[in-house]
Amino acid sequence: MAAGPWGWGPAVLLALLLALLLGGARRLRRRYAAGGAGPSLRGRGRAAAARADGVRALLVTAHPDDEAMFFAPTVLGLGRAGARAAVLCCSAGNYYNQGEIRKKELEQSCFLLGVPASDVTVVDHRDLPDNPAVEWDTQLLAAFVLKHIEANNINLVVTFDAGGVSGHANHVSLYTALRYLHSEQKLPEGCCVLVLESVNLFRKYISVLDVPVSCLLPRDALFILTEEETEQARRAMRCHRSQLLWFRHIYMLFSRYMVINSLRLL
Repeated sequence: MAAGPWGWGPAVLLALLLALLLGGARRLRRRYAAGGAGPSLRGRGRAAAARADGVRALLVTAHPDDEAMFFAPTVLGLGRAGARAAVLCCSAGNYYNQGEIRKKELEQSCFLLGVPASDVTVVDHRDLPDNPAVEWDTQLLAAFVLKHIEANNINLVVTFDAGGVSGHANHVSLYTALRYLHSEQKLPEGCCVLVLESVNLFRKYISVLDVPVSCLLPRDALFILTEEETEQARRAMRCHRSQLLWFRHIYMLFSRYMVINSLRLL
């Protein structure tokens, strides 16, 4: 049956609009990444970045694979800017009794992201279980994190925000612990905290189409990966072979967190 006078019109217009949006997002992505854009920090963040020995960043995650699934743009962006990054993973990801396997996968993933095994630490404590229904004890968690910060002279900490990106209770617990350390002024002088912005479900799964939105909205730091760096992030994610269920492959294709990280200072 032949299409009526309006049969194909809306579909063609929608396809053209999508192509224009995608093309514009890709050009903006290349322009931003080519400029070597790193975090645009205010106040204490700028002071930390200006210290003579540079930025010593600590990524605080809840589980092995968080570093690649959510924070790859930040880790690669910091490395591109010349900062030294370390990872503190606060559980072994032992929910399905795969903790030892996941520790090895974490080291492999971090290596591909430019973080050597010597700078990767896993906290495997019985009171910090990998469990989406368990909120970790704030005082215990804060003590582990603060000890690591002080021992390694960290001046920039990166973790989840209050939404935890996915709402996972362990993710949110990290934010609560860092907020406690920050509000109680227990962090070393000059150490600032950046938290990863949680976005709505639509923005979460439009990949590079979220680049213009992320550039326009207020933030304290923004990392956008090139196409080559995005493939590097995906290779890191593929190191977590024990976690690569079918929906994770879809996530790697469509999630903006494989391309973009927008962060705010506490």
